[in-house]
Amino acid sequence: MSEEDPTPEAPDPEDKAGGGSSLSEQLEEALREKDQFRAMAQRAQADLINYRKRAAEELRDSKRNANADLLLKMLSTVDDLERALSHILEDAVTPGWREGLYLVLGKMISMLESEGVTKIDAAGRQFQPWEFEAVLYEESLEADEGEVIRVVREGYRYREKVLRAAQVIVAKTPQTQEQPDSIEEGANDA
Repeated sequence: MSEEDPTPEAPDPEDKAGGGSSLSEQLEEALREKDQFRAMAQRAQADLINYRKRAAEELRDSKRNANADLLLKMLSTVDDLERALSHILEDAVTPGWREGLYLVLGKMISMLESEGVTKIDAAGRQFQPWEFEAVLYEESLEADEGEVIRVVREGYRYREKVLRAAQVIVAKTPQTQEQPDSIEEGANDA
């Protein structure tokens, strides 16, 4: 027999296989890539969850806005019905007809309340620009300055947000009509 050994030599793990890197370096690189891909997958999953939340919230907001538009239109009908009922004379119509209109008004108001619409109490309160719209300032000795004296048009909230601001008349302190004495004295001297 010859001195050559027929069994091939096992590759040295420290040898650079194929591209010049050791097996341990290749393993470290593969683990780094695995961690990168895992992090990318986790970010993508978090992005998807956030997108779903945003989409659901936008859908809720658009439904609320659509409801708010419809409810606002109904409020003008309620205003018209209240105005009409306030102008009907007692003896102008039969009693049943008048009570029927009040029932319709009551039903509309209870339907609005069931949807989360509530009336803003304005009379006697201090003026709040986010709830009230001042249509007139009136001098008053009975009310403090900035206090709502009368409500011209009712305001409403829809789920804790102002749906329609109340139009109000606000008190202001009366101005005195005193003339300065120096003007009167100057007129007498001439």
